[in-house]
Amino acid sequence: MSTHETKALPDPKEVARIYAEVAQRASDLIAGHIKRQMKRGVPAPSDELGIAQAFMDMTAKMLANPYKMARAQMNLVWDYFSLWQHSMLRSMGLHGAPVAAPKKGDHRFKDAQWEEHFLFDFVKQSYLITASHIHAAVSNVEGLEDISKKKVDFFTRQFIDALSPSNFAATNPAVLRETVTSHGQNLLKGFNNLLRDIEEGDGQLRVKMTDPSAFEMGRNVAVTPGKVVFQNEMIQLIQFNPTTREQYQRPLLIIPPWINKYYILDLRESNSFIKWATDQGHSVFVISWVNPDAKLAQKGFDDYLSEGALAAIDAVCRQTGEKEVNLIGYCLGGTLLGSTMGYMAAKKDKRIASATFFVALLDFSIPGELGVFIDEAQVAKLEKKMEKRGFLEGSEMGGTFNMLRSNDLIWSFVVNNYLMGKDPFPFDLLYWNSDSTRMPCKMHSFYLRNMYLNNLLREPGGITLLDTPIDLSKVKTPSYFISTLEDHIAPWRSVYLGATVLGGPVRFALGGSGHIAGIVNPPAANKYGFWTNDAKALPETPDEWFEGARQHEGSWWTDWQKWISGLNDARVPARDPAKGKLKPLEDAPGSFVRFRLDAQKKKAK
Repeated sequence: MSTHETKALPDPKEVARIYAEVAQRASDLIAGHIKRQMKRGVPAPSDELGIAQAFMDMTAKMLANPYKMARAQMNLVWDYFSLWQHSMLRSMGLHGAPVAAPKKGDHRFKDAQWEEHFLFDFVKQSYLITASHIHAAVSNVEGLEDISKKKVDFFTRQFIDALSPSNFAATNPAVLRETVTSHGQNLLKGFNNLLRDIEEGDGQLRVKMTDPSAFEMGRNVAVTPGKVVFQNEMIQLIQFNPTTREQYQRPLLIIPPWINKYYILDLRESNSFIKWATDQGHSVFVISWVNPDAKLAQKGFDDYLSEGALAAIDAVCRQTGEKEVNLIGYCLGGTLLGSTMGYMAAKKDKRIASATFFVALLDFSIPGELGVFIDEAQVAKLEKKMEKRGFLEGSEMGGTFNMLRSNDLIWSFVVNNYLMGKDPFPFDLLYWNSDSTRMPCKMHSFYLRNMYLNNLLREPGGITLLDTPIDLSKVKTPSYFISTLEDHIAPWRSVYLGATVLGGPVRFALGGSGHIAGIVNPPAANKYGFWTNDAKALPETPDEWFEGARQHEGSWWTDWQKWISGLNDARVPARDPAKGKLKPLEDAPGSFVRFRLDAQKKKAK
């Protein structure tokens, strides 16, 4: 690298300041860790996820078939021999097809030097070859129990991702360039960032994904104006200001998941589903869930039904004077919506005129990679942990979700923050993703055992809520299901199987992308596309449905709007939240959503 590309030598005072800050942070962290260990006692290492046992079982099965293992080793050697040939040709200025190439969308190797410099190209391909063979070897072990197989597969990929050459300063061309041009200041700043994240994580590493100070509720996230018109111990109910002269007669109530906060559907004006639906003429209401603490530890799924969904429906009907409501449920909110419909069907309550399910599971037979974390032993250990404090800490669940996409949600920030020494970019979606929420002990235990472990919601009478057996087959309400092709949290095939359980007419749509981006996909962006199948009845299996599906460009939002307006296009004068039958309590987005766990921890310090 030529000298004119390097930056001027850093200011000695600035270097001294950073060194002093790093030294003080490191000293404080070590002292704090020692003090905590002395108070708590050093716990013995535990294997709560059963990873060690799964890998021991895998090793035993693998060693039992030495011929297969030897063949795998020979295939690896052959690929390495081919790579050596390729690299020798590259060193002599000749070019040929690579032995291994990153998958489409793998951003770890986007720097041009990974392709142009034969040495970095060799490192990249060597890693990809090794990763492929390791993953194939452990994935194809015969005779392994299904749960052990899933754990081995998942955690092998975590190991492989962690060892990517892009994650190390000496083998990442972008980091090496920055180290030379900044005279190593990037590594010093990165170390300071690392200590800061450990410090703010109270001794645990919490990788910062965005700058939380860049966002403010009601200013540049959760921006749609409205009023909180109802509140109880569990929810605040927000009604949004109209933007049209007339609105649909039936109000629209959204039940978001309480794993996350509602404003994923209202990040900013350009991608807000809430704003868009309001602009289409809907009277939009949304539940804003409380972030529970130990006082609400005994709140169960029944309470989320009675004090959440049912209380919100009652309040919407009182506020508008209407007897029918359109409902939307997102993820876990959709699971609650299905349960609510089953309860209301049993009670002959017909106030839900239509139901829309955003990537929501009613059938949990295909849990996807989340199934790695959910078996009898793990749930039992999790219950013991939750019982001690009364809830599941939000950061723990957030860490699990981040592992499902570790390259995008963990390692890319490790490189940016700690190796490049940069501050994370202000990004509203990641601000929301970092805004974690707790889960009450009783509710979460019921959810994991009855839904994920035993898949009882789809069974007639499988679960009982508020002393009422739930039978989804008795639900005759018209329903719309949107799932997404790349969803790691609610796999689309499992969403589809849940759609077949209901007894009423169902329209199923499959969007592109994943659990968040595939849902937050405004028409103006013209991204991803979606599939629909116009068959009169849903085919028995998701694959049969897909074979007969037709792909469309753009956003599924427009398809949903056409569907819901076709059910009832009656209009009424626009509803002002301040002039309804319920007294406004405060402006949107309300106080429940403003409560951030990370901010509370900082205050506590």
